[in-house]
Amino acid sequence: MPNLKLLIVDDEESQRDLLSGFLSKRGFSVFTAASGQEALDQYHKIFSPVAILDMKMPGMDGLELLGRLREINPFIQVIVLTAFGSVETAVAAMRAGAFDYLTKPVEDLDELIVKLNRAAEQNRLVVENAVMSERLAEIFPVSEIIGESEAIKQVKEMISLVAPKEATVLVTGPSGTGKELVARAVHALSPRAEKKLVAINCAAFPESLLESELFGYEKGAFTGADKAKQGRFELADGGTLFLDEIGEMPPTMQVKLLRVLEERKIERLGSVKEIPLDIRIIAATNRDLDRLVKEQKFREDLFYRLNVIRIYLPPLKDRTGDILLLAENFVKKYARKVGKTIDGIDTDAAEVLVGYAWPGNVRELENIIERAVVLSRSNLITGSDLTGLTRGPSAAAGGAGLTTLAELEKTHIKACLDRLNWNMSLSAEKLGIHRNTLRAKIKEYQLSRNTQ
Repeated sequence: MPNLKLLIVDDEESQRDLLSGFLSKRGFSVFTAASGQEALDQYHKIFSPVAILDMKMPGMDGLELLGRLREINPFIQVIVLTAFGSVETAVAAMRAGAFDYLTKPVEDLDELIVKLNRAAEQNRLVVENAVMSERLAEIFPVSEIIGESEAIKQVKEMISLVAPKEATVLVTGPSGTGKELVARAVHALSPRAEKKLVAINCAAFPESLLESELFGYEKGAFTGADKAKQGRFELADGGTLFLDEIGEMPPTMQVKLLRVLEERKIERLGSVKEIPLDIRIIAATNRDLDRLVKEQKFREDLFYRLNVIRIYLPPLKDRTGDILLLAENFVKKYARKVGKTIDGIDTDAAEVLVGYAWPGNVRELENIIERAVVLSRSNLITGSDLTGLTRGPSAAAGGAGLTTLAELEKTHIKACLDRLNWNMSLSAEKLGIHRNTLRAKIKEYQLSRNTQ
């Protein structure tokens, strides 16, 4: 790897000169040191991503130097040189964090080049992943993507890996698990982060409106089109388009979406002019698309176009270790919002939360905690504040005695509407749903200002 900075530490001058001369001719930027202390004294000027260390040196040996260098640069990749047959030394070095080892004298110089290139690539990947993790933490503070479970760690790792790429992403998982958060994270960590993330819920519009929302239209394209309008595809140009509830997209729209994915062009309604697009697509669904494809309810060719990278968000019942972490953070969030001092959750409430099946997942947990904060009369959330939940084995198994999700949803929507004086736009925003969806829920639950 040309121009790679490389530190060689060996007390044998002949070995240093041999390796330094050979690697310099191969394009490496080589720095040498005759002892561990000399290496430490000059490393802050070099800060090389890769080092070759002799294990056996007077004074500070290679194992100690390896640890000292990693204190300065945790990402450094080290290849150790050990005497022929000293397997134990090599194993100890690998356990201490060495990337690889070679036996002295180094005779296969081509093998050395291969290992150095691999070490440099490993350094690049480790640094890149660490930077992504820091950016992910900055973009999604403790109040959003929360969890220490293995499942959520895998989700975060997947986000950091796929975000820098241009591949289409399909986010799957039950309702209320946070699929939009994942879409926002992928966009925010991508090269398109400075451009727009445009979202549309495919289930919130009838087919005719969905087409005009996505593609836009020209003036006079249909009755009421008194001026031209850009669609979501155009608005997302240069950035990312998030297609939520993609499993609800009508078949005719699936055909049109497939054409956009293949050609990266659109035509507004009422126009024959093609508009080129530079967008990344992220789609999400709580439906089983594999099953829908088999049932011929979702186009197989579109499914393969969308399912390039899949990120699965598990239901909350499969990550019970995260429930209290989430709950504590929601308590802090809503206590600040309503101006209360609440220090946390008592043991009784914790048992109820962990014992509940959470059919509505994280969204349901957040709604329950928000209501508990509003109702709480002490500095701790108690079991009695968690209205609508039951405890114990039956709850953990999803058994009898639970309030239905529909009843919880009805109660919460009514409470939100009443609190906001039936302001439809603001209520829909606070509930995280489209106004059309809110109107449909009001009709479904027969809500009015006077209903209890």
